[in-house]
Amino acid sequence: MDTLFSNTTVVTMDEDMRVLFSAFVGVTDGKISYLSRKAPEEQPAQIINGEGMVLMPGLINCHTHLPMAVLRGYADDCKLSQWLGEYIFPREERFDGRCVKAATLLSIAEALRFGTTSVSDMYDFCDEIAQAVAQSGIKANLSRGVTLFGEDFDPETHKGCREMFALKEKWHNYDRGRILVDASIHGEYTSDHRLWDTVSEFAINEKLGMHVHLSETEDEHTGCLDRHGLTPAQVLDCHKVFAVRAQAAHCVWLEPEDMALLAKRKVSAVHCPVSNLKLASGCAKVTDMVRAGMNVALGTDSSASNNNLDLFEEIKAATLMAKAVSRDPAALPAQAALMMATVCGARAQGREAQCGMIRLGLDADLILLDFTSPHLMPCHNVLSHLVYSASGHDVVLTMVRGQILYSAGKYLTIDLESVVQELASYAMPRIFSKEKD
Repeated sequence: MDTLFSNTTVVTMDEDMRVLFSAFVGVTDGKISYLSRKAPEEQPAQIINGEGMVLMPGLINCHTHLPMAVLRGYADDCKLSQWLGEYIFPREERFDGRCVKAATLLSIAEALRFGTTSVSDMYDFCDEIAQAVAQSGIKANLSRGVTLFGEDFDPETHKGCREMFALKEKWHNYDRGRILVDASIHGEYTSDHRLWDTVSEFAINEKLGMHVHLSETEDEHTGCLDRHGLTPAQVLDCHKVFAVRAQAAHCVWLEPEDMALLAKRKVSAVHCPVSNLKLASGCAKVTDMVRAGMNVALGTDSSASNNNLDLFEEIKAATLMAKAVSRDPAALPAQAALMMATVCGARAQGREAQCGMIRLGLDADLILLDFTSPHLMPCHNVLSHLVYSASGHDVVLTMVRGQILYSAGKYLTIDLESVVQELASYAMPRIFSKEKD
């Protein structure tokens, strides 16, 4: 046994949602190898004293844009269309691979600090993103979000498609599946049927997942109805976009017929409550999606629209939003919100056989939270505290496949000082210097 967490409270997130007090969890060769209220007879290589702590599965962020960390706080308090067109897109045009890698490492450090062990990212400069993921030890589903704005289209020469094809060839199943590559259409409103057919065929033939923005804003949703007489979900389905495992980000303006369709196609909605609230995009009808049979996971969106990658904030926001919209305090209870960030996230990423629970044989993707702080005392209900009281700042250890990546303020795979220096000396001047305006 490599590592033993001893005398800790364990939240298994399995079917029984067990909370085990003063329990022991062992890790061997990156897998969970021991779970009991009794100490093992085998002597581990290292013991981590979990007294006063809570051990749970790592959180899974199913929709983000990691390189956008450099735009955090640059543009706030405006609608999505203005935010993108006037602020974000002009600065993103200045990005290069070097900027992206540094920003991605910063975001991964933030994610690990807050207890995230796997992310689903959609962006470009994906080779540099993959390099950062490979270095850091985190899990990731990476996708090159592809757009098409009416120009002549040939998949073999189209920049986005070429980069998507290359990403799959180089990085899919890297490190025994720690990195998975998904196909990606940025959205219905940023492309047309030529791209949808190409990308869906690619995903089907290569047996990849799909990552797409879907019905994020009312304008996007109604605009599609005006263009096609169909909703974004319906028109993309006509082009087999959902013929593979798919993550549909936002899903704020889905109609009941959309929910039934997406449930039939086994599409996972990725709820991003904080970003949607901040951009005033609306409130996704999560409980309706669940009742329709959809899997619903959580995402932060980018730290430019959020403005952080703390999934514990999303867990709390998701349940509060559901209660407010329905005027039902029992809507989306604590354990359901926790499932969205763990079990449902693993399912959305196609990793349900690997992680999302503390169960023998699964990957040791584990996080440890300090429950001795004043805001977590007394503790009458551990699950309630994880949802309504805890934050990512309470995480003291993050482990992926048995490797500790963050512990007590230290990043074991990321040289954060060098990353910050690279951002200050290169990325920020390149992106924000007035000379380029």
